[in-house]
Amino acid sequence: MTKADVINEIAEKTGIDKADVTTTVEAFFKVVKDSMSEGHNIYVRGFGSFINKKRARKVARNISKNTAIIIDEHYIPSFKPAKVFVEKIKSSKKVKVMAEKYSNVDEEVD
Repeated sequence: MTKADVINEIAEKTGIDKADVTTTVEAFFKVVKDSMSEGHNIYVRGFGSFINKKRARKVARNISKNTAIIIDEHYIPSFKPAKVFVEKIKSSKKVKVMAEKYSNVDEEVD
C-alpha cells in the first residue's frame, strides 16, 4: 500500500476531501521528521512509538579497497509497534493466508 492508497482510503472512510487528507498526512510526516531530528520521540497510544535508536561506533571494512573504516556513533529513526498493534497482526487471518501463500512460492522455487 502506498501513501496515495492510504490517502484515498482515509478520504473514502471519512468523507473528507482528498486534498485536505493529503495536507494532513503530509503535515503529520513533517511533524514526525522535524520532532525526531530535534531528538524527540513520538508516542502514539495503541499504535506505536517513533524513536531514535543509538548505533554504537564500530569498525567496518571497505571490501573493494581492503581497508578498515570507522563508523562513528549515530542515531537512526525506528518504529516500535504497540502491543495492541502487534496482537492485531498476529491474529489476522488475512496475514496468515498471505504468509502461507508466499512461503509456498518460496518452496516451489527451491
